[in-house]
Amino acid sequence: MAEPADYPPFQLGKPRFEQTSFYGRFRHFLDIIDPRTLFVTESRLKEAVQLLEDYKHGTLPPGVTNKELWGAQKIKQAIIHPDTNETIFMPFRMSGYIPFGTPIVVGLLLPNQTLASTVFWQWLNQSHNACVNYANRNATKPSPTSKFIQGYLGAVISAVSIAVGLNVLIQRANKFTPATRLLIQRFVPFPAVASANICNVVLMRHTELEEGIDVLDNNGNIVGASRIAAKHALLETALTRVVLPMPILVLPPIIMSVLEKTSLLRSRPRMILPVQSLVCLAAFGLALPLAISLFPQMSEIETSRLEPEIAVATTSKTVIYNKGL
Repeated sequence: MAEPADYPPFQLGKPRFEQTSFYGRFRHFLDIIDPRTLFVTESRLKEAVQLLEDYKHGTLPPGVTNKELWGAQKIKQAIIHPDTNETIFMPFRMSGYIPFGTPIVVGLLLPNQTLASTVFWQWLNQSHNACVNYANRNATKPSPTSKFIQGYLGAVISAVSIAVGLNVLIQRANKFTPATRLLIQRFVPFPAVASANICNVVLMRHTELEEGIDVLDNNGNIVGASRIAAKHALLETALTRVVLPMPILVLPPIIMSVLEKTSLLRSRPRMILPVQSLVCLAAFGLALPLAISLFPQMSEIETSRLEPEIAVATTSKTVIYNKGL
């Protein structure tokens, strides 16, 4: 029996979908964030790891299909850190980002926020982001914990100060009616979260701008460390972090402001929170793979645009670098 076309010949450590197109990257990241991998048992994980080991050593049992091998790799990549080989704590896995992050998004978008609730939800959101970033970090080079603390504190301070500052400005603006003020307040979380995300990326990865990041030729050999490539990597990551919260924190307030006017929710106000939770979950589920698919994980740049010492160190017209997530 022929295997489905969706399952090409298995390649260990390589993505199942081609990464040159947006659609290929989108399908790849849908695989990575698949929440079903959260329910994989310890014995199933061991089976998956063993299957990949057998493939690596050429001792695969007869009859193992490409579908089974791709499935085993998906399970291992979702649960085990590639550098440390340790199991990632469930709430901080990429596959747990949406289920564990949605209640925080619902909290960020609750109407009639007080000063205390604004501070609490912004702090909780940045704490969750920081833990996900740390759990999925590149651990090939030892990185001081102080760098992550610096990024975390910078993100929390910027998120809280922007959210509180905007809320105070809205409250003091006399030209808004109470209804308009409430509507505008619902959009406050987006600029606060977006700016905090940029702050987090820059603070946690600023050493890359000073030292550069490795660039590789077509054969995967390291050509050198480029500060220009690092600048591109940080810019692409920062743009991703601005796009990511946009649908999550902008779409639900628009949708909810329409739904709340319907007779169904007017007559059943208790349904507002469950409906808002579902809207946030749908927006989050769409936004995460869309945002992280914008740029390839391994980005390409022309050698002529990099430092002269890198241009003379290789004959390749282009080199690649790991953008990071």
